[in-house]
Amino acid sequence: MKFHKEGYPTLLAVLIFSALVLVSSNNFLPNIFLWILGAVCLFLLIVVLQFFRSPNRKANPVNENLVYTPADGKVVVIEKTFEPEFLKTECWQVSVFMSPLNVHINRNPVSGTVEYLKYHSGKYLVAWHPKSSTENERFTTSYKARNGRVLIRQIAGALARRIVNNLKEGQEVVQSQEMGFIKFGSRVDIFLPLSAKILVEMDQMVKSPLDVIAKL
Repeated sequence: MKFHKEGYPTLLAVLIFSALVLVSSNNFLPNIFLWILGAVCLFLLIVVLQFFRSPNRKANPVNENLVYTPADGKVVVIEKTFEPEFLKTECWQVSVFMSPLNVHINRNPVSGTVEYLKYHSGKYLVAWHPKSSTENERFTTSYKARNGRVLIRQIAGALARRIVNNLKEGQEVVQSQEMGFIKFGSRVDIFLPLSAKILVEMDQMVKSPLDVIAKL
């Protein structure tokens, strides 16, 4: 288990805040309140450490016929829909909701070429809200894989305030390698060709890069 690099600024802020609170309160608060403040600071530290954890997971061999989940979490949407931003066609949509307790690292669902990247500013509706996919802060990535196009949309939730995407247009990427991170509760939408065979069910818990979303 490692600590993800995206968490260092947050960890530093929590440590500084905790130190300032405890030092400034030491001279005028009774011991019982100091213990309570210490417990609160410890709780915040544990929350940050668990949120930015980066577990050691061995990726499965690259398989051009399979689409792996780009995120940990629970499958909350499986439906046919029209993707209007880039694919502009009917697709399968599979959405994975990440609670604050999930690992928030995002990984490439397929190998291929990054053909489209677009950041959108927006609202911070709760991630399971139907309009979060089109109205929240989000980052769209489209991959041109050997067996078709796969598009994912990283969506900020009510708590999330920063989406990290480390890819570049034209970049060749490998399935299951890290591509980004979303801070705090959020979701990822995956758009797949209608010819894909969906291999997950509603409310199923999935882990990246271990579980398969679909077969192309």
